[in-house]
Amino acid sequence: MAKKDYYQILGITKSAEEREIKKAYKKLAMKYHPDRNQGDKTAENKFKEIKEAYEILINEEKRTAYDQYGHAAFENGHSNNTYSTFTSSSDFSDIFGDVFGDIFGGNRTKRAKKGSDLCYKMEILLEEAVKGTKKEIHIPTLQKCKKCHGSGASIGTKPYSCSTCNSKGQIHIRKGFFTVQQSCPTCQGRGTIIKHPCNGCHGQGRVETYKTLLVKIPPGIDDNDRIRLNNEGEAGSNGAQSGDLYVQISVKKHPIFEREENNLYCEVPINFTMAALGGEIEVPTLDGRVKLKIPCETQSGKLFRIRGRGVRSMQNRNQGDLLCRVVVETPVNLNEQQKNLLHELGKSFNDFRGENNSPRSKRFFDGVKRFFDDLTR
Repeated sequence: MAKKDYYQILGITKSAEEREIKKAYKKLAMKYHPDRNQGDKTAENKFKEIKEAYEILINEEKRTAYDQYGHAAFENGHSNNTYSTFTSSSDFSDIFGDVFGDIFGGNRTKRAKKGSDLCYKMEILLEEAVKGTKKEIHIPTLQKCKKCHGSGASIGTKPYSCSTCNSKGQIHIRKGFFTVQQSCPTCQGRGTIIKHPCNGCHGQGRVETYKTLLVKIPPGIDDNDRIRLNNEGEAGSNGAQSGDLYVQISVKKHPIFEREENNLYCEVPINFTMAALGGEIEVPTLDGRVKLKIPCETQSGKLFRIRGRGVRSMQNRNQGDLLCRVVVETPVNLNEQQKNLLHELGKSFNDFRGENNSPRSKRFFDGVKRFFDDLTR
């Protein structure tokens, strides 16, 4: 009698990936397992068929041979592979351990675990963010023990394999029909037992310590940006790779400048004489002072752009601009002579509503008049 196609047995396509093969096998194995169908020869034979198909298709070399030669690849001495029935509880637990656990991301061993990533918050000045700097930091961390090099065992000794779990770190406990996988109580999931712990780390392979790092802050870094330092995080357990350290940047508020992307903004106060007649003032930049020409009849809130005085971008190295917003300041603490001069000036403006001297005021009051006229119609 000709054998059925292995792909048809598992109900998958020839392009099925490893994950699909395992998922299909788990589903069928649970359905036809002898423990669920005691005394049913048909189910037992079906289960053997499913297992045989799975063991061929899950193996890359065997699957390639089967795809090329079919069942003939395992006949006439081409393979010494034999197939046994699933009748023991340990075999049944493999359905959960190897297949079920693999489908849902399970990991049967926990011998080594990468260290955790750490985050360090650093506050810097705006000048430091724009120009770049170097900062020395001290961070608490778990580091690999130098005495045992992370093994946890004292000098001259080595951890030995756990006999309870056969170095797997996990054991399977049968509870009725189901099998539960849990960490080995003897080795706590490590897979090994340390008979002579290191006196430096007490068998943990890691010790608490402080370390000093020099962090290079690149020019143009912005608020909430992060710098990653590879392998400077917490040390891994049992000699595994260390995590990373992330330096979270916080830029302190500046008394003069505000940053928006690569541009800097600042407010520059001028008196109304300068605003009316024009002139030249000095404005601050992060590289010193520059002169800014104020044209006559400048209104409060006008924005002046000084090109190339902002922040250099980290991405494309383009230089941002400095934008200065002028604010016309009302004079205070006037003496009598200054007050009289202002009174005379005010009269010449026709009570600040002159069309020639105050066009914005005229437009405003004309608009107010039209508004109330419309209400009374």
